[in-house]
Amino acid sequence: MLNRSLTLKLWLLAIVLAKALPMNSPAYGQIIKPIPQQPEFFQERMRQQQEERTQQTQEQLKETWLRQNLQQPRQQQQQQQEFTRQRQELIRQQQFRLQQQETRLQQQQFTRQQQLRIQDQQLRQDQQIRQQQQFRLQEQRRQQELRQQKENL
Repeated sequence: MLNRSLTLKLWLLAIVLAKALPMNSPAYGQIIKPIPQQPEFFQERMRQQQEERTQQTQEQLKETWLRQNLQQPRQQQQQQQEFTRQRQELIRQQQFRLQQQETRLQQQQFTRQQQLRIQDQQLRQDQQIRQQQQFRLQEQRRQQELRQQKENL
């Protein structure tokens, strides 16, 4: 409590003297002296803070550079691999479709050949039947002619 009271009295005395003495008086300069270390301390602190900010900025730039130059190629490589995988899958699907199409064409060709064989077989059978019918008809005519000749005799 005593310290507080003393500090307050000293401040009041300093204020009264500052008001009473003109500023260009040599006594004014002796009473209110700037602390020589204080501006240097603030300047040093500001300089340290600026250096810290500069260092942080440099570290951020370094991290950004590393990310762009190390992670970006990795991402590009992954994207390229994914693109290659998708492309290979597309090629595989196209090959599978082509194989299916070729199989269908072969089946169609086989079916067509079977149909042609069956038609050919039916044509032969029809031709044989006609030949047999013609032969019977000729045989019947011949028999009939023979009868007529017998009757005419």
